[in-house]
Amino acid sequence: MSSSSAGAAAGAPSLFRQPKAVWATAFAAVIGFTSIGLVDPILTSIAEGLSATPSQVSLLFTSYFFVTAVMMLVTGFVSSRIGGRNTLLLGALLIAVFAALAGTSDSVAELVAYRAGWGLGNAFFVVTALSVIVGAASGGTAGAILLYEAALGLGISAGPLIGAALGAHSWRYPFFGTAALMTIGFLAIAVFLDPQPKPARKIGLSGPVKALRHPGLLTTSVSAFFYYYAFFTVLAFAPFVLRLSAHAIGLIFFGWGVALALFSVLVAPRLQARFGAFALLAVSLVGFALLLCVMAFGTIPMIVTAVVASGALMGVNNTVYTEMALEVSEQPRPVASAAYNFLRWFAGVIAPYAASRLGESSGPASAFLTAAGAALIGGAILVALRRNLGRYGQTRQDAIPPTVPSIGPILVGLDGSAADRAVLARAVTLARQGGGAVFVLHIRPIEVFGEFAAALEDRAAGRAVVENAVASLGAQGITAMGEVLEESSTLVPQRVIARARALAARVIVLGTRHPGDLGNLLHGSVADIVGREAGRLVELVPSSAGEGEAGETALEPRALAATPGHRV
Repeated sequence: MSSSSAGAAAGAPSLFRQPKAVWATAFAAVIGFTSIGLVDPILTSIAEGLSATPSQVSLLFTSYFFVTAVMMLVTGFVSSRIGGRNTLLLGALLIAVFAALAGTSDSVAELVAYRAGWGLGNAFFVVTALSVIVGAASGGTAGAILLYEAALGLGISAGPLIGAALGAHSWRYPFFGTAALMTIGFLAIAVFLDPQPKPARKIGLSGPVKALRHPGLLTTSVSAFFYYYAFFTVLAFAPFVLRLSAHAIGLIFFGWGVALALFSVLVAPRLQARFGAFALLAVSLVGFALLLCVMAFGTIPMIVTAVVASGALMGVNNTVYTEMALEVSEQPRPVASAAYNFLRWFAGVIAPYAASRLGESSGPASAFLTAAGAALIGGAILVALRRNLGRYGQTRQDAIPPTVPSIGPILVGLDGSAADRAVLARAVTLARQGGGAVFVLHIRPIEVFGEFAAALEDRAAGRAVVENAVASLGAQGITAMGEVLEESSTLVPQRVIARARALAARVIVLGTRHPGDLGNLLHGSVADIVGREAGRLVELVPSSAGEGEAGETALEPRALAATPGHRV
């Protein structure tokens, strides 16, 4: 299992080999994500232009995230009935219309109302964009997901720059600019994106609320609520404390956005694979609280540094919290996502206004210290209710197998690529030399990021990998059985090790890393991580030994009836 196993049958995934529909949706997604940081550079300009206080201007965030939070309970219901393309177009249209109306506002009340409409559009658009990109992709699911992640990072980091560049002339221009760009995105989607099939399973309105009955999902969501209180304090209140020009605020939050995007996509998965979700979140939340204390008492240069550095910790926290929320329960991921987002976005309703009011009444330090306390409360909830988190509450040592090889079966990890031939050949040799059965393991990786999750391989393909391998081993007189599991891409190495431990496997046979695999870029090589952590139990087979032409399947289908010990 040398990569994230996107599947060999489709060839190597490519980030750039995508149809026009994917590029059109990705462009519109960039514009949609700019709304997170777009208004930061112009908050003080809006306050001056409309003769408003910071707490009044903060209602821009409150109305936006109130509608977004509530609509998280509804978007799945709507999109599962009208389809992804129509939901995406509806969201893009609402964003374009209400962004343009926001630019015409003559009072804070009007602006707040139009931002609420913008939040409605963003709820429809953002929730649907990933599924549309993955569904329309032709260059590999992993490439499509990475493209979406790139759009997310670009939008978050570019939002403050767009707000600064246009806001330096008038606070109204960023809103008009967003409306114009999203109109282009709307037209591109309408022209290039074909209608997509509706989900086979419709989502009910009450599903997300019922999902919160699960202790693990509720624990994760409530903890995330307190963390996001701190998150939105930085996003909505720091510009008023810095009191710098629109360009300066734009550059600061551009640095913040770049740090958030890079640590969310590239750093967090590797840290989680090495240290585990629980330990990583605990340390990161304490670090975030310390940075908020710096913002409370530091000089302007210190606050600037702390804001940019907080983006890195936020990127880590966002990714780990999302994965826990989507994977900690047995709830369908769209339902779990809606429940989690409903609670965490409500922090965006409360924090901007509460921080501004605290700043006006008791000074800026009180707002940041309250946020620091919220971050620590989020961590304390995880510690106190750790038992609810299942495998996400375990220590890294829990998954490490004994250092002394046991006498159990040979565990063979397959990823569905042509390299599986060499891995199976080595397993046959070991089985004939030492006796015993072979246990074939294939893990369907789930890519989790932002607020979403997507499978890199369909269930039928994953099952075929194991069935064909077990049949091939049986035809050679080797007793074999197999299993298909599903796991977050970040945790695939730990799942392999944990399965080896449960089986008391005497050796783990894996292929080495595949050159150019996008999964290695995001998460590191599964083979490298398992080899490092399981040590002498692991035998790595060079992947190049079994690879043929692109698109070649690993094993030909065989009859399964006569397979000794067959179990899938």
